[in-house]
Amino acid sequence: MRHILVTNSKGGCGKSTIATNLAAYYADEGYATVLADYDPQGSALSWLDERPETAAPITGLAGYDDGLRHLPRNADVLIIDSAAGSHGPELTELVRHAETILVPVLPSPIDIRAATDFIAELLDRGKVARRQAKVGVVANRVKENTLIFEELDEYLEKLKVPYLAALREAQNYIRAYQRGLGIHELPPYLAWPDWEQWDPIIEWLDSRRSRPR
Repeated sequence: MRHILVTNSKGGCGKSTIATNLAAYYADEGYATVLADYDPQGSALSWLDERPETAAPITGLAGYDDGLRHLPRNADVLIIDSAAGSHGPELTELVRHAETILVPVLPSPIDIRAATDFIAELLDRGKVARRQAKVGVVANRVKENTLIFEELDEYLEKLKVPYLAALREAQNYIRAYQRGLGIHELPPYLAWPDWEQWDPIIEWLDSRRSRPR
């Protein structure tokens, strides 16, 4: 089973957006997909409640209540959407369930400073430090040709983990979220620019580079 954790201690950085879009992508590709929501606000499960019956099925788990005790044995892909403020033992427990970790970061001075501390803590977690889990970062909700995006882009390039992609701030994500869909399930004429931005993320996730040896 593929285990992918989407996490950042900073709230509002788009963890649920990344997690739900990943879940929708893998489900649409025919994988038995599970979305575990560890955020008590339940944003990912609220998205799943809106998912139409005609869309590829996704199993939802309330990780904040039951953890992964009810994880189906036939699952191919597990996406974990973490809560904001995950630190210390809680972060260690989340990492224990992951082989691949995605960290979304917003283009703002506060988010960049928070990411510096969080990624340092993440890289110090036992499983990551032992290279039993791989970490990648994603710039999220960016506006190109702005000074703050240039600052974020330069910062992420200097990290010791792969900088995978920059995802634009787009209404498509809101349209998809409100309908319980992922960006890859929107019509091509509407979403192709966003598909292109997701390509390097999907390519990395599908490669051996995103998995421990």
